[in-house]
Amino acid sequence: MNKMIQGLLEYSRATHDDVTDAITDANKALNAALEGLQQRITTSEAVVTADPLPLVPIHDSMLMRLFQNLIGNALKYAGDKPPRIHVSVRKTEGSWVFSVRDNGIGMEMRHTEQIFHLFRRLHADGDYEGAGVGLAICKRIVERQGGKIWVESELGKGSTFYFSIPAAKPVEILKPG
Repeated sequence: MNKMIQGLLEYSRATHDDVTDAITDANKALNAALEGLQQRITTSEAVVTADPLPLVPIHDSMLMRLFQNLIGNALKYAGDKPPRIHVSVRKTEGSWVFSVRDNGIGMEMRHTEQIFHLFRRLHADGDYEGAGVGLAICKRIVERQGGKIWVESELGKGSTFYFSIPAAKPVEILKPG
């Protein structure tokens, strides 16, 4: 019960830093997330790599939280082998699409929608630590920015989580007169 209450608090605070004119260096946000995960990265003998990342219109704490939750899940669901995690980005028409790819346990594609719902888990409580809140927080952050989040996965072969952030925030243009 305590995990659920804590999870609800985290979920409700997920976008408290919603600053509309914030521009963040995604490399710095990723480095901050990795710093917070350093002990788990070292313990699991993970290798985390990343392509150069752009400046994006999102508050730094929200982007860091996205990276921390997605990379944290890649570490958690690594299976028996050392995790290999890669962060990349590509520009599409009007958006930056980030990806976090891992070599973990993966999942069946039929489960890929439900994992973004609050308190939804694919595993029994004793199998993996957590309350089923992290991906719901990611979804909330991304959608508040006008983006989308999704996953492609294959059981036993790993997952790639994608999230998009609009390249520029819509600006209201006032007409003279």
